[in-house]
Amino acid sequence: MKKIEAIIKPFKLEEVKGALGEVGIEGMTVSEVKGFGRQKGHTEIYRGSEYTVDFLPKIKVELVLADKLVESAVNAIVKSAKTGKIGDGKVFVYTIEQAVRIRTDEKGEAAV
Repeated sequence: MKKIEAIIKPFKLEEVKGALGEVGIEGMTVSEVKGFGRQKGHTEIYRGSEYTVDFLPKIKVELVLADKLVESAVNAIVKSAKTGKIGDGKVFVYTIEQAVRIRTDEKGEAAV
């Protein structure tokens, strides 16, 4: 099993969700997060004063999948989240050793 963690632009969430649904992904966890990468934030002017916005709003999408679904899920995320501009985000893939469904006590891929 693998865990996919994707950091994307907020307005791309529905598109990513739809693309994952098309490849058969049923569940995910979504969090509103803040961060920055190479773009290092930006400056804004508010009431005549300039200030720096270091942390930009992002969305973190997390999925735990069977190994056979990982490549198609990553491809769906990258294709649907890409705008071609700086700040599009990143996708990380981790190995998961164990998963347990609390309600039924199922383990491994059956729990996912």
